[in-house]
Amino acid sequence: MKLSFHGADRAVTGSCHLVECLNRRILIDCGLFQGSRDLVEENVAAFGFDPATIDYVLLTHAHLDHCGRIPLLAKRGFRGEVITTAASRELARLVLVDAAHLQDEDAQRRARQWRRRGKEEAPSPLYTVVDALDCFDRFGRTAEYGQPLQLAEGLRATFFDAGHILGSASILIEAAEHGRTRSVLFSGDLGNAGRPLLRLPSPPARADIVVMESTYGDRCHRSLKDSIEELYGAISGALARGGNVIIPTFALERAQEILYVLRQGIERSRLPPAMQIFLDSPMAISATEIFKRHFECLSPEAASMFREGRDPLHPANLHLVRESADSVAINRITGGAVIVAGSGMCTGGRIRHHLRHNIWRKESAVVFVGYAAAGTIARQIIDGAKSVRLFGEDIAVRSTIYTINGFSAHADQQELLAWRRAVEGCEATFLVHGEEPAMQALAAHLDGQRVELPRLGDVFDL
Repeated sequence: MKLSFHGADRAVTGSCHLVECLNRRILIDCGLFQGSRDLVEENVAAFGFDPATIDYVLLTHAHLDHCGRIPLLAKRGFRGEVITTAASRELARLVLVDAAHLQDEDAQRRARQWRRRGKEEAPSPLYTVVDALDCFDRFGRTAEYGQPLQLAEGLRATFFDAGHILGSASILIEAAEHGRTRSVLFSGDLGNAGRPLLRLPSPPARADIVVMESTYGDRCHRSLKDSIEELYGAISGALARGGNVIIPTFALERAQEILYVLRQGIERSRLPPAMQIFLDSPMAISATEIFKRHFECLSPEAASMFREGRDPLHPANLHLVRESADSVAINRITGGAVIVAGSGMCTGGRIRHHLRHNIWRKESAVVFVGYAAAGTIARQIIDGAKSVRLFGEDIAVRSTIYTINGFSAHADQQELLAWRRAVEGCEATFLVHGEEPAMQALAAHLDGQRVELPRLGDVFDL
């Protein structure tokens, strides 16, 4: 059994790991590198393996940094089977088609820039909408939590609830050969405990090798209760000043969780009942509909509310904004609005327009409720930038900035350690999907064990 690393190695995007055993090649995730322009170039580069030789892609969940290069994989020759949970399958279709649309728009914009410079041929998009739709011909069986799937003679994969987003999974691969079974467990992204919509992560009892994420390996989150109170305070303060509240958020999970919390705040009189809430994200709106179809992934409380006909994701005065013209119209509102839009790292999407119209206003607030990778506009703002560049213009940062990490969909250091320690029999732990300081901090707490921090392209014989 061999394990090689092709993304999210001493970094937090582009997850992609390859297992070779029993004459099969199994890819765990095939995600997009996100952030700076240098990472865009990495997406175009070769995978580090021949896509045509891959037999299976086992997808942990539908975030773009885990599924975003599957269309490119198929475009370059992959003809194997993609296996994931039912919810992840629906969400991945939504995410990949949206990503293709954005790449096409970006390619058209760059083409115009190149023509103005007198250049003939502009770079093409990584993949098209047609490529994104075509890759779904490769999606085959649907995984259910805790139910082993036979991949080949002596080779099986089992998906376990990771509690990160709807349908997310940790994946255990077991290979039996010559009377001996070897197992490797991929954590995927692990969820933060105590969140209202999803269940807790549920690891298998044992594994020989563990490959686990380390996004927050160097810190602990504040409690969700305290985070909610800070959010309510940020919103109330900005509305009292006559400003707006801008919440950059990911369309999957975070947007739905924020809607849940806003509904609670209004019902418990912690937020003004007359405030206007705008969910300005067609993808988040569609993802919310998918939530309603997948009770099997939800916490007992949230599932019960849906069954009883009480929609926990629809606060009073919620406006679902799909059309671009309606999104533009929001920017005429100077106060009293809570605007939830993507992308969460402000690398694209409608959030950049709302930042452009509000971040320079002292009466407004910008509230970050998720992780921001190095090189993104979100990270620049969080790190205290005095201005940010949006649409070719330098915009002053004068609004109040909040960073509330208790809403994170990722497990913190203590939760990561607890999840890892619940898995018995482990000979070695490989840390991925984290910036190097976070990985080093987490590794220090795994003393007495073999811990590896692989780099891109590293290969290990297991």
